[in-house]
Amino acid sequence: MLYYLFEYLEKEFQFPGASLFGFISFRAAMAMILALLISTIYGKRIIRFLQKKQMGETIRDLGLEGQAEKAGTPTMGGLIIILATLIPVILLSRLENIYIILLIVTTLWMGAIGFLDDYIKKFKNDKEGLKGRFKVMGQVVLGLIVGLTLFFHEDVVIKEKLPQEQQQVLLEKNPNISPSKLFSGEETKSTKTTIPFVKNNEFDYAKMITWISPELKEYAWVIFILIAIFIITAVSNGANLTDGIDGLAAGSSAIVVLTLGIFTFVSGRIDFSDYLNIMYIPNVGEITIYIAAFVGALIGFLWYNAFPAQVFMGDTGSLTIGGIIAVIAIAVRKELLIPVLCGIFLAENLSVVMQVSWFKYTRKKFGEGRRIFKMSPLHHHYQKLGYHESKIVTRFWIVGILLAILSIVTLKIR
Repeated sequence: MLYYLFEYLEKEFQFPGASLFGFISFRAAMAMILALLISTIYGKRIIRFLQKKQMGETIRDLGLEGQAEKAGTPTMGGLIIILATLIPVILLSRLENIYIILLIVTTLWMGAIGFLDDYIKKFKNDKEGLKGRFKVMGQVVLGLIVGLTLFFHEDVVIKEKLPQEQQQVLLEKNPNISPSKLFSGEETKSTKTTIPFVKNNEFDYAKMITWISPELKEYAWVIFILIAIFIITAVSNGANLTDGIDGLAAGSSAIVVLTLGIFTFVSGRIDFSDYLNIMYIPNVGEITIYIAAFVGALIGFLWYNAFPAQVFMGDTGSLTIGGIIAVIAIAVRKELLIPVLCGIFLAENLSVVMQVSWFKYTRKKFGEGRRIFKMSPLHHHYQKLGYHESKIVTRFWIVGILLAILSIVTLKIR
């Protein structure tokens, strides 16, 4: 809203300072500050509201130290993150941008699924919450929406660099040539994505079926949609499993999202895309404003969620966080980097899969189920080993930062 207001003031009256709103960097900074203020100032009011509505968490006895003290702590704190993200985005972003629309839909959709899950747990006295199959159905539907939109929408395009020979000819004629001249003039639809640590780091999903027959290329959208569904489901569940101790999910997610913000910013600028030799994606730079607001909301939420937590995000927050991260990664064509960037989520997911699979296998073979970890997800294993949850969270954050740095250097290391 403010973007359009100041755009009008600049165009009609040359209002002093109004031109600042034309810069993504300025709007991103404002979005982060505003989100941080909303989550810290109004977060307390939301917590009081949740307490008034008796939204206290019911804690299952897992034999973990300090667990009993958490009983009654308000849940559904993800509402703080959602509101603190959406308000700055609506005020400061270009709302006609398809990527912004898609992220708003993702936030509301996954937030609604998580809210329903938390509501059932609390008011229907069902500790399992929303049935797993319904959660997965919701994630699959979102994957369909995201996949179809990113494949078919006319504004989702890329610009590819000219062949090396043509670039060399242009550079010989004019060494100071504009980077934009080194890219094809046409904006094209593409199913290409980025593979980390590989010299020729672009991969076309169409190749997954065109090896059978080149005529199958027109069905590449099916492959793309299936991948979008898998990534959204995996990342949202990974974020959900990571939300187990105070500050872990919010802090780890802030690191991931901030890193994606760097990818988004450079991919949306043709000069940086040329310098880093990466894919240029027109219009995607606007996501930077959404990311800035999201990071501000997560950091503000940590004000109340850091140990000892005054509020839990619940599935309202964790499912939403995972969905947003997945959609941003797909939009900026960095989804194949998720195993590295979201390594904390991956480890939490794998620890559960390994624990359950090994337990079932050993029970069937030996008549007695055995465990790999003392408890899963992984953070509970370290709690069982006697580590304080603050130490676990801090060390997980450190690992997350190392993975984020490794992800960033993939821009040049191939």
